[in-house]
Amino acid sequence: MTINVYFPAAAAEKAADRVIDDIFGPDASPRDTRSRVEEPSARSEPERSAAAVFAEPATRVLLAAASGVLDLLVPPAQAQADLRISTPAVTQLRQSLRARHQQLKPYYESGAVGFARDGSIQVRDQNLIPLAERNAVRKLVADDNADRAALYREIANANGRPDWEADIRATFAQRWIQRVAAAGWYYQDADGTWTRQ
Repeated sequence: MTINVYFPAAAAEKAADRVIDDIFGPDASPRDTRSRVEEPSARSEPERSAAAVFAEPATRVLLAAASGVLDLLVPPAQAQADLRISTPAVTQLRQSLRARHQQLKPYYESGAVGFARDGSIQVRDQNLIPLAERNAVRKLVADDNADRAALYREIANANGRPDWEADIRATFAQRWIQRVAAAGWYYQDADGTWTRQ
């Protein structure tokens, strides 16, 4: 019996969004509302009623039983809903990227550094960087890219699927641009052309 495990694109987007929100904090502005979580106070009356029903003890027991039956019918490899992103290695990389973000932010804002289509960042225009700072910025970009590459690899490994690394990188590349590139920041489009948000 062969079980095919397909790359969970929707779960990867959610995982990328959580990591990006952690790294970029308030700078992560979710322009793409597909993965936005609605606040409970924004629910309509029928939605609140449904939430109240699911909170009842009898309903919780019934849902737990149904979940158990589904686990028997659907193999866990096919029902994977989330990617693991909370390993010590991933946590350390997130912290490193978060600390470096504040140093890179002025260069994103000036247009000197932009988000590349491959999930990395690049010095887009070194002439926008004062000569005395260029080597330091190059080092920041190189260190950030090393951490990004390690992050993609570690998430793939944490989920027991090193073969997903390229897919995770591609997902992050898209989400960095959609969630982080603020007005005036540069990113590469699919053709590799630098575009200003």
